Amino acid sequence: MDLTKHRQILNEGLHHIINDYNQFKQRFNEQKPSSHDLSLIDQVNQWRRNSIDKIRQKAKDCIEIIVKSSQTFLNDIEKKFNDLNEQIKQLQRENEFNEINLNYLRNQLIKIKEELNNPPKTSIEQDCQPFINEISVIPLEKKPIFNKWKQNAVTVAGGNGKAQELSQLNSPRGIFIDEKKNIFIADHDNHHIVKWKCNAKEGQIIAGENKEGNRMDQLNRPTDVVVDQQDHSIIIADKGNRRVIQWLNQTQQILIDSIHCHGLAIDKHGFLYVSDWKKNKVKRWKMGEYNNEGIVVAGGNERGNQLSQLNSPGFIFVDEDQSVYVSDQNNHRVMKWIKDAQEGIVVAGGNGEGGNLNQLSSPAGVIVNDLDQIYVADYLNHRIQKFEKIL
Repeated sequence: MDLTKHRQILNEGLHHIINDYNQFKQRFNEQKPSSHDLSLIDQVNQWRRNSIDKIRQKAKDCIEIIVKSSQTFLNDIEKKFNDLNEQIKQLQRENEFNEINLNYLRNQLIKIKEELNNPPKTSIEQDCQPFINEISVIPLEKKPIFNKWKQNAVTVAGGNGKAQELSQLNSPRGIFIDEKKNIFIADHDNHHIVKWKCNAKEGQIIAGENKEGNRMDQLNRPTDVVVDQQDHSIIIADKGNRRVIQWLNQTQQILIDSIHCHGLAIDKHGFLYVSDWKKNKVKRWKMGEYNNEGIVVAGGNERGNQLSQLNSPGFIFVDEDQSVYVSDQNNHRVMKWIKDAQEGIVVAGGNGEGGNLNQLSSPAGVIVNDLDQIYVADYLNHRIQKFEKIL
């Protein structure tokens, strides 16, 4: 009896589910575009109309220029014909002409014929810039995928020659951009760190304004800079002085000493990563805990080209999973070291030094985006390379 009653309850439950399903299906079949979708469609249609009107007007203007140019040429030829005709009639009326007059008329007629047979060449020149504004639809549920960039960049810092003025830079190396879009630049050959606010015309020296040196308030060929978002302190790879130093409100503190530092990175868990180009390894410290040797997270097995080795590591990048990407400069490759791994994975280059698409030459800066696309500053090939992940 209990089994029969239980089966009846189950059947009733299934019946309710079927009813809900049928009602939902009916609503789904009657579903129409929302007011938001209709608004977007109206925007697309308006863009189409505006673009077509703009193209039609441009085409009309171009055709008018072509017709006007052609008519101007023909009018000029006609005028020359009329002038020549008047000269011929005048000679006929006066009835006094010789071989010189005839040769002149003959040559003039030949010139006019040649000019008519060889009109000026008009050509169409297409501008590389888009003529109409491009639009795209970005689904809110997915991250937008950007695979194209404008070829003409906007200078956001420097660009006024190589010197020491606040509007200038001298061999900038590492950069860091904070949440307010301020750009922090390791101005290598000027031996200081400059901060450029968004849309500023010049930078502000925030570290190393006392020229090259090894005092606490001086820098020597800094190669990289990061900002601790917690206390807004500036952490600098002071390569020439072999130290990682922190600047906080013009107060300096050496965090790590006697290290051949080059690249820096901070992860979301509060760890500082430093590449040691001479000892061929990347080490990690907990922020604020620098009274230890740090933990080796990449390399550390002497210089070499094996998967467990590095050769003059430079700039570094750390992703959300604490994987470390290293520009392995003298091995002409970029390595990825997954957290706690004993050896790395070649993710870019690694096919000898060269300029082919599968090669690098002394890679420098490296950045990895949310789509696992790797961007590498291919230093000696003077190019930026993008490497896609194989799915």
